[in-house]
Amino acid sequence: TYTAGAFTALCRRLEIRQSMGRVGSCFDNAAAEAFFSSLEWEVLSRNDFDTTSRARAVVIDWCYGFYNHRRRHSAAGGLSPINYENAALTRDAA
Repeated sequence: TYTAGAFTALCRRLEIRQSMGRVGSCFDNAAAEAFFSSLEWEVLSRNDFDTTSRARAVVIDWCYGFYNHRRRHSAAGGLSPINYENAALTRDAA
């Protein structure tokens, strides 16, 4: 899907640089794919938006209000991203 000509053309038109690496490489997009999968399942599939600005507001609220502050992530030891970063800053400062 993401290598299709129409999708590639759309990305170029919107000035979005596509990123693709080999499976299993350290540049694998697994984290980004997990984020967008969660966004699609938890937000986009459960809402009908009348306007782009309403969609933007709901997505931003989900990202900052829930995903970054309350949602626990297995890759972060069960912490939310903000709590993980704060713990790392505290640990590094010590």
